[in-house]
Amino acid sequence: MTEVPVTVRRPQRADARRNFDALLAAARDAFAEGGTEASLEDIAKRAGVGIGTLYRNFPTRKDLFESVYVEEINQLSKVAAEVTDLPPWEALTTWLKRFVDYVGTKRAIIEALNRESDMFRACRATMYEAGEPLLLRAQQAGEVRADAAFDDVLRLVSGLTSAAFVDVDQRDRVLMFALDGLRTKR
Repeated sequence: MTEVPVTVRRPQRADARRNFDALLAAARDAFAEGGTEASLEDIAKRAGVGIGTLYRNFPTRKDLFESVYVEEINQLSKVAAEVTDLPPWEALTTWLKRFVDYVGTKRAIIEALNRESDMFRACRATMYEAGEPLLLRAQQAGEVRADAAFDDVLRLVSGLTSAAFVDVDQRDRVLMFALDGLRTKR
């Protein structure tokens, strides 16, 4: 799978890489909770580092937004590679469940991203490269409707995730109801 490079340089030292990764995880959570206005000081605190470490890794807020977004895409790509040995339907639904998490992050920061940028286009291409083969494999196995395009499936899942749910279990149940509509009748 293609990995989209982050816009900032990932540190080489192990301790610095841990801080970098902790900042990405803290930022993803903070943006999901508070949107693009999330406090950088809060993100640093959540990551267990000082604000200087945040700025050393991500000189601008935009660098942090883009890095979080790219990391989400790269994680989608990794999940696609990890599920290839699963049965086709299970591989597709496992990847789509991870896609739901990505959609939440994307919604939180989309207004801060330049949708016309090379980075955004590269992320979209990587996402399709990761997920589309899973759909095609499930279709070839006769488990998913032949008339379902990958873009259709992404819009279906994205639309569902825009609703408010009582909890994650309810969200996952509703997602599976919708995905069952993609299955062929057996």
